[in-house]
Amino acid sequence: MRMVDLIHKKRSGEVLTEQEITFIVQGYTKGDIPDYQMSALLMAIFFNGMISEEISALTMAMAGSGEMIDLSEIAGIKVDKHSTGGVGDKISLIVGPIVASIGVPVAKMSGRGLGHTGGTVDKLESIPGFRIELSKEDFITAVNTNKIAIVGQSGNLAPADKKMYALRDVTATVDSIPLIASSIMSKKIASGADAIVLDVKIGSGAFMKTVDDARVLARTMVDIGVKLNRNTIAMITDMEQPLGREIGNANEIRESIEVLRGTGDKELTEVAISVAAYMSLLGKVFESFEEAQEAVRDIVMNGKALETFKRFVASQGGDPRVVDQPELLPTASYRFEVPAERDGYVNQIDAEHIGIAAMLLGAGRAKKEDQIDYAVGLTLKKKIGDAVQAGESICTIHANREDVQEVTAMIQGAYRIAPGQPAPVQLIYDVIV
Repeated sequence: MRMVDLIHKKRSGEVLTEQEITFIVQGYTKGDIPDYQMSALLMAIFFNGMISEEISALTMAMAGSGEMIDLSEIAGIKVDKHSTGGVGDKISLIVGPIVASIGVPVAKMSGRGLGHTGGTVDKLESIPGFRIELSKEDFITAVNTNKIAIVGQSGNLAPADKKMYALRDVTATVDSIPLIASSIMSKKIASGADAIVLDVKIGSGAFMKTVDDARVLARTMVDIGVKLNRNTIAMITDMEQPLGREIGNANEIRESIEVLRGTGDKELTEVAISVAAYMSLLGKVFESFEEAQEAVRDIVMNGKALETFKRFVASQGGDPRVVDQPELLPTASYRFEVPAERDGYVNQIDAEHIGIAAMLLGAGRAKKEDQIDYAVGLTLKKKIGDAVQAGESICTIHANREDVQEVTAMIQGAYRIAPGQPAPVQLIYDVIV
């Protein structure tokens, strides 16, 4: 088998076999296939696409390129959750304790963030003492004891995907649905979950900009899950504005605690409750989504989810006092208010620009080696539909430096304030099963 023949085959629009895809992934991971040939194949896939059998084969080949996590020692149906990413997306921090409180085990492996803010594990590390590295034995014990543990991804989890993604990033082949879907699902399959809830974001702060594109990606990933014997549901949710009101690592821990206490942002709470309900449904605790949704609301309101969060934090070395004393979380030295430039209603917030503003403060990474400042971030005082007067604060900047002019200008540019009140924001566009 020769790589040049397989490139020609895909360039001609033909279907690659499972054996051929395995040969490609294994060869590239080992270094036997050079970057220039893999780049040519990725571009052929970009233009000609892949059928579902090819995508499933690619997913399994990438998942099998490294460690395949065995979670069979954990009792129950292990349900994982994945978001395609967005600004202020702290859903995993909220739904994990909720679902664990219901009795569904959440054995989650999360990556670090590259971009607007840190990933889930970066946010958790803003809690003093929190450990994101556990031995396999401690990880399994933590889940069996508390029904939840969240750790950093193994460096050997789907290494083929890591290598291919780096190449896609510099060859303009990132935005290919077969490649996106197989990339995401390969890591979920390798992580050992029995069932998966996917949160596919759309809007200015998301990779998918239209509902139609999001539906295609969601359907592709659900089909992969079904073919590989994983119960999978995909939700399509809004990212036309940041999710919740806090952006930044410690800020997002604070907001997650507020939601778990039942006093958090209403829109963030609604999305979290829906994700948690679908996770509980896949965990086979309930017969219907409506039943699961009602139970999830009760778990939040009666305080059980917050208590589970405390136990989860303590079990991984974190200081559980942060739940009742949020001042123990990292706090920025300076606060600045960003004034509205005119009267009217907030009609639009460019989530991507808000995310970049947070990154400029140090809340995220422009490069892998960048250090995150856990204390900095933004608090949105006004969101879409809110009335505002000129000079009124639309956002609070939490900074560890005095010079925030560039950040202020970027935030003001992200807000579109107009005379008419916009239509209400649609939080969940579709659910693909």
